[in-house]
Amino acid sequence: MEELEEEQPIYKYAKPFGKKEKVLNYTSNAYQLTRPNKVGAVMALIRECQPKTFEEWQRYYFEKAHTKTKVPIKVTREILNELGERLYEKITEVVIPEWTEAFKQITKQDCYDYVYEVTVPRTYDGFITEKSVINDFLAKKFSDIKFEESDSDLDHAGDVDYIGRVGNKAFGIQIKPVTGNANFGNYKLTERMQANFDAFEEKYGGKVFVVFSTKVGSKKEVQNKEVIDEIIQEIKRLS
Repeated sequence: MEELEEEQPIYKYAKPFGKKEKVLNYTSNAYQLTRPNKVGAVMALIRECQPKTFEEWQRYYFEKAHTKTKVPIKVTREILNELGERLYEKITEVVIPEWTEAFKQITKQDCYDYVYEVTVPRTYDGFITEKSVINDFLAKKFSDIKFEESDSDLDHAGDVDYIGRVGNKAFGIQIKPVTGNANFGNYKLTERMQANFDAFEEKYGGKVFVVFSTKVGSKKEVQNKEVIDEIIQEIKRLS
């Protein structure tokens, strides 16, 4: 009887940052310092490369990576260092002072209230927002399309709230609430979300559209109206 080969442990090249990871991650995300417009579309690049070694991937990245901007800029180690410098400045000049002040003000009651708010009221608000955008706007705009809530697995894995059925194919809808001070024009998909949107399209045939909702009277409406034309074109394509 042949002996099964023992699986070799996967070597991790990424450096652990310990307790500092949360601060670095929060600040990097908050100020969009590792988005494709800054460091290139890294997931797309590594899939193109299909590297066998870390060294191969690193070489390919610095040869091919360009910022996802109107005028693409080649990404170099110096550019990554500049982003690191900005990250340090944001942490030391903004995040630490803000968090220090917040730490001084947080009470036990704040913690009670926060857990309750996230679990009950905010879940309800999000649920009603989704329903209103679909039932009061999109379902009326596209009366021949059957909209379904995505199942829980797809919702978590694919960042998709609703599916619009077009024959045996479908497109996806992700709903984002917009507050009065938000600027949805600066919204950028994360690498993870883009990868999940691509996976959805591969499975269902249709693209995923991000719909920004805003309150008009007692109802929610779509703020980025241009997405309607994009959905119309997608329905035609899928049909």
